[in-house]
Amino acid sequence: MKTQLVSDEFWARIEPLLPVVKRRRRHPGRKRIDDRACLESIMYVLKTGCQWAMVPAEVTGCSGKTAWRRMDQWAAAGVWEELHESLLAELNSRDGIDWSTGVIDGGSQRAVFGGPSPARARPIARRTASRPTR
Repeated sequence: MKTQLVSDEFWARIEPLLPVVKRRRRHPGRKRIDDRACLESIMYVLKTGCQWAMVPAEVTGCSGKTAWRRMDQWAAAGVWEELHESLLAELNSRDGIDWSTGVIDGGSQRAVFGGPSPARARPIARRTASRPTR
């Protein structure tokens, strides 16, 4: 039983951002899994929080391993950044974002020069207890 986790509206938005991959003629190998099925599997993991290995292929149409690889390829191609920017631009055009309340989390910022060096740990003294003789 296959459920639809990706709406037609969302698919129409993300499909033009996906890279086009041509099959090799000389060594074509296995047929490529449909991009929408891979997106269904990615959305399944995001919705349920399950492990990639536990994605049911009969529900989503794609195994978790294939979906993870495709997600990694799309990340390398910049698909997620483009989607994020297009959604932000659309929300901004609708006045749906209040930029005056923007917050940045300091925990995710890199400390270029680092903080103070921690104090050197004191060495532990050797035990002087006698060892049992044989």
